[in-house]
Amino acid sequence: MENVNVKINGRPYSVPKGSSILEAARYAGIEVPTLCYLKDINEIGACRMCMVEVKGARSLVAACVFPVNDGMEIFTNTEKVRHSRKLTLELILSTHDRKCLSCVRSGTCELQQLCKEFGVDDETRYEGDVVRYNFDDSAAHMVRDNNKCILCRRCIAACDQQGISVIGANARGFDTHVSSAFDKDLADVSCISCGQCIVNCPTGAIVEKDDTDKVLAAINDPEKFVIVNTAPSIRATLGEAFGMHIGTNVEGKMVAALRRLGFDKVFDTDFAADLTIMEEANELIDRIQNGGTLPMITSCSPGWIKYCEHYYPDQLSHLSTCKSPQQMFGATMKTYYAEKMGIDPKNMVVVGVMPCTAKKFETKRDGQAASGYPDVDIAITTRELARMIDNAGIFFKHLPDEEFDNPFGESTGAATIFGATGGVMEAALRTAVEKLTGKELEVVDFTEVRGMNGVKEAEYDIGGKKVKVAVASGTKNAKVIMDKVKDGTSDYLFIEIMGCPGGCINGGGQPIQHAVVRNFVDLKGRRAEALYSADRNNPKRKSHENEAIKTLYTEYLGKPGSHKAHEILHTSYVARKKY
Repeated sequence: MENVNVKINGRPYSVPKGSSILEAARYAGIEVPTLCYLKDINEIGACRMCMVEVKGARSLVAACVFPVNDGMEIFTNTEKVRHSRKLTLELILSTHDRKCLSCVRSGTCELQQLCKEFGVDDETRYEGDVVRYNFDDSAAHMVRDNNKCILCRRCIAACDQQGISVIGANARGFDTHVSSAFDKDLADVSCISCGQCIVNCPTGAIVEKDDTDKVLAAINDPEKFVIVNTAPSIRATLGEAFGMHIGTNVEGKMVAALRRLGFDKVFDTDFAADLTIMEEANELIDRIQNGGTLPMITSCSPGWIKYCEHYYPDQLSHLSTCKSPQQMFGATMKTYYAEKMGIDPKNMVVVGVMPCTAKKFETKRDGQAASGYPDVDIAITTRELARMIDNAGIFFKHLPDEEFDNPFGESTGAATIFGATGGVMEAALRTAVEKLTGKELEVVDFTEVRGMNGVKEAEYDIGGKKVKVAVASGTKNAKVIMDKVKDGTSDYLFIEIMGCPGGCINGGGQPIQHAVVRNFVDLKGRRAEALYSADRNNPKRKSHENEAIKTLYTEYLGKPGSHKAHEILHTSYVARKKY
């Protein structure tokens, strides 16, 4: 790579040609503040926080969009620069709802952090007209509060990156605000509930609906038996909320914290991920052998499912009928486990801790009540769990490691990797290949479907038959695959699609990370490696090796794909309008 020589604050540096000033400063170990910039997503120079001086330039320039050239001299911390940044912050605050103490983003708000750095308090010197907006809490998964919006447009860019684009900048000038077309409620447009707008928002303008009070009410109700289950990716991300390194596996501490919160049983959604593979692999084999609709597409991601219902309603027959692991878990609890324990399912409360805001929507879908009661009563995000732990005064980092309750704490490595893009595909292949060939795999790693590329393809020889598969993460990448399926040019047999880029590790319910981390740290890669490490260290790495799963089928379900399994573990979908 060709480099150019620049000076930053009087010191010489050699940086890659084509870098922006922002990137060049990063190479030099200098952080230039931003509020709107997201690498490769939102590079628009709108917020004006990143202004710097360049020798010879008539005015300050926006570091995030201004390219370096050989011999350039840059100054990032002059009095003129600092005055400009402070002025920008004061102007932003002049129309901002400054209720920071009660805001859920207090402590992780990028605007709050910059105001602290530049000595800007909530007594702004610029007062005038302020437009007041009503909350939009129409959606099942989130609340939008434009009174805290700073018009950085990061949410718009995130929605565009997903290929959804249901929000944008409405009106002009002082009246500009982020909303849906014709200011429709979010519930009345084709939002897929993925929550990518939430994790990319720098303030508290967009947040998930907080269901922690419902969880605490259930825990404190002596008539309720409250079960919690945690999704595969949570163990790889929860620690970030407590200042631990990205990619730290905190499974043991997470279990210990959940017990201290008062749940009656602490189980692992990984158990249901193994169960999903048993049903999904069986369904795939059945479609191959009996002329079912192919390619078959995974159904674990509720954001992806809603996307398919809105944007490809004529292709729903390709979806696996399997419920997601969250819903399979709840259905198993309120049927098999309730019978086994003599608990009336109406008195059982199942709580899912999920990386995904779309899980909140999923709990309310039709066809998700195998016992006659909702399979899952409450879905909370990683962030909500972190707040519950904090509010309960639990010293998370100092907790001893504890194990999940049995039998639904048992799982395999195949289940753990569900949290990363390609993980469901790999887990399914481990089981399907052995079932189809009748031979034990010598190598269980299908590395071709791993990695953070938006679309991945692979071809395998399975019992003399060439099988081509595809993996997509992020619904914009799903469109690439689905267009091939729709026009008949796809030669895939099996497809995995996850609604969020990178899969569940990058879900809309995961811990908030500063834009600097999202721009310059391999966030998804580090989180994914924690899951792959857990898989490597698990003595059982194939879903059909799970003894608790075997017992469930022997005692209750019969076999994968049985009539009873279909009644409890499978569902259907509905064609929705695209608004």
